[in-house]
Amino acid sequence: MRTVRRHNAHLLGIEGMDASDITPFLDLAESYALLSRSRTAPRDVLQGRTVINLFFENSTRTRTSFELAGKRLGADVVNMSVATSSVSKGETLLDTASTLNAMHCDLLVVRHDQSGAPALLSQKVEASVVNAGDGMHEHPTQALLDALTIRRHFGRLDGLTIAICGDVAHSRVVRSNIHLLRAMGSNIRLAGPPTLLPSALGELDGVTLYHDMDEALTGVDVAMCLRVQRERMGGGLVPSAREYFALFGLDRRRLGLAQPNALVMHPGPMNRGIEIASDVADSPQSVISEQVEMGVAVRMAVLDRLSRMQTPS
Repeated sequence: MRTVRRHNAHLLGIEGMDASDITPFLDLAESYALLSRSRTAPRDVLQGRTVINLFFENSTRTRTSFELAGKRLGADVVNMSVATSSVSKGETLLDTASTLNAMHCDLLVVRHDQSGAPALLSQKVEASVVNAGDGMHEHPTQALLDALTIRRHFGRLDGLTIAICGDVAHSRVVRSNIHLLRAMGSNIRLAGPPTLLPSALGELDGVTLYHDMDEALTGVDVAMCLRVQRERMGGGLVPSAREYFALFGLDRRRLGLAQPNALVMHPGPMNRGIEIASDVADSPQSVISEQVEMGVAVRMAVLDRLSRMQTPS
């Protein structure tokens, strides 16, 4: 495989970014959110560019969001079905990179079940690579859309107290959120059972661990629930669904411990009655639907900024 000559910008993770790196994405996404609501998004920003969504894991929500983002900016968007491609027949990731280079795509959105796969592809392809979730590593655009949603309601991220509750151990979303929220000056509380809450995270500045949900939610500005990822864990890490909800589920009583204007968030998909009660998920304090809306705006901003930072071949 020939060496890639272009030195394009990629979005592989939030780790290592500071507020000056993050804020331009949020500001541009804010403008795209306003344009999308007025149905006046510019359709020539990515005209003539090709975006390929390469998903080795299923994710209807994220893939559709990137597809809408690319199309609203005028790009040609291609969804590669990995389950029916030659990759599933034994083609290596490096073979895939060679194929993608031959297709001359401009932006490559990658979701993979192995941590580091998007980073490896970024070294081998000519396109700008966006990490749409890799293993248990990171999910940077989810953290950006969460941050944008919070900032739209409070006008800031600095000084807010945000509780992230549930299956922290298996969540790439929480890892990206920790990096982003710390960089933006938020105080982070992580809550969950000891089996799903790595003690090492408590050593980070601005992060406090809780095994008691009532204590974790008292006085917070944002309560974010995480999906229990049973597919990534062995047996014995969590009790029954009923017991888990009793100990760590977000219900009306627990929400009442937070600030009166506290936001309820969930990256989805939700397990109602396990991580979160239905009446809380559908309450006026819930911004879960807004997170989905901001996801399109954030991905528009990411595709736009990366395309502008590309170096001609």
